[in-house]
Amino acid sequence: WTGILQSDAYAGYNTLAKPGRQPAPVVSAGCWAHGRRGLFKIAERDKAPLAIEAVGRIDAIFQAERTINGTPPEHRLAVRQTDIAPLVDDLFDWMRECCRRMSTKNPVAHAMNYFLRRADTFTRFLTDGRICLTNNAAERALRGIALGRKAWLFAGSDRGGERAAAMYSLIVTARLNDVDPHAWLADVLARINDIPNPRLHELLPWHWKAHQQVHNTIAA
Repeated sequence: WTGILQSDAYAGYNTLAKPGRQPAPVVSAGCWAHGRRGLFKIAERDKAPLAIEAVGRIDAIFQAERTINGTPPEHRLAVRQTDIAPLVDDLFDWMRECCRRMSTKNPVAHAMNYFLRRADTFTRFLTDGRICLTNNAAERALRGIALGRKAWLFAGSDRGGERAAAMYSLIVTARLNDVDPHAWLADVLARINDIPNPRLHELLPWHWKAHQQVHNTIAA
């Protein structure tokens, strides 16, 4: 697989972005929610003026981004380049100046350096309208797994784990396409044996949804 991976700074992802990776290196994009979190905790706990100001500057970026949520990538990119990029540039310039005046052991400097050391990943959304400001949507999609894993400690086998992962992917994909997973799976499982291999793509959630809409229109 290759594409865009938006995440926190977990070191385990670093090998995915190495130049020699096949079929191609993954493009890393930083999550602004993770970056903001460290500064917010310091601002809330210690009332540190620089942390409070940093959170305010980041929140201004979030506010500007909210005005284009749900719009086409081309529109988001245009607005980001004209309206949001200056805010990001000012933030990073200000953080660099702040860090020059602080000890590297200062908690605020540490939280700011989380951004500065990964400036290329945190600014990637400014050059690609497909990239979100955060990966909150992905984390929300995984919330059910995180909450439920205490109830099902074992998958039975490696194959069982792989099958569970495949089912999770199918169910979440259906939800992302505004398709009822139960209705979709019930219909697909009932018909899949009668569908030739070249037409299996018709059962994918987005194709299935379009087919159902046409069918319902004809029936009406």
